[in-house]
Amino acid sequence: MIVSLKLLFEEIYQAKDEDDLRSHLAPKLGEYFAAKRSGIFFFDRLKADRKFQPILNLALSLEHNPVARYIAERHTPVHEGLVTTPKTWKLICPRPDHWHVMAGPIVERGQVVGSVGCTRERSMPAFDAQDLADLSAICLHLSAWTATVRFAQSVTSKPPHQPFSTHRLTPRELQIANLVASGRTNAEIGNELWITENSVKQALKRMFRKLRVSSRTEMVAQLSTPESGLRQVQ
Repeated sequence: MIVSLKLLFEEIYQAKDEDDLRSHLAPKLGEYFAAKRSGIFFFDRLKADRKFQPILNLALSLEHNPVARYIAERHTPVHEGLVTTPKTWKLICPRPDHWHVMAGPIVERGQVVGSVGCTRERSMPAFDAQDLADLSAICLHLSAWTATVRFAQSVTSKPPHQPFSTHRLTPRELQIANLVASGRTNAEIGNELWITENSVKQALKRMFRKLRVSSRTEMVAQLSTPESGLRQVQ
């Protein structure tokens, strides 16, 4: 049976969970895009598996990987030919089966929470504008599916405990504050949340103004104080 976009869309909404989605949809994506390799990745699950940490830190590094940086900044699919030269890409990713790479974002609540990607060998044709357009449509449906499934899971399970909570900070700012408290650098926070290091710096400036503090230490101390009028953010 010929794999079509319509079939891929239907496959997405037939998936029961993320494991089901990855096992059934990824092979069909590879077939549709005539790719050597294809995959669907959810970052929170990858980060929970320690054996993937070295590879993950390199592959998702916004400083090292221009494809990852493009997706993080623009939330749209891209292939390596749009962001770098073949010579530079070979230095970044020397694997022969990753000579051509195309990837797109899975977005939930304005955040990139995962990625879908395909690769081709050097002997195969490069990804083109039509491939990007098709992957963009697939990413749209994947994002909608992810938001629906994760919302359903959130209302049937106990929400995770957050060490810090205050009406003065947004949920994203609370994430940053928690990572600051754990000793992460701006670069490490950026990689964890899949945003640029500069975005972390700008967020910290806003947080300092809101809390009327001048340092990371003061911020953590204030948020950790019971008398600070903190309340749980839903």
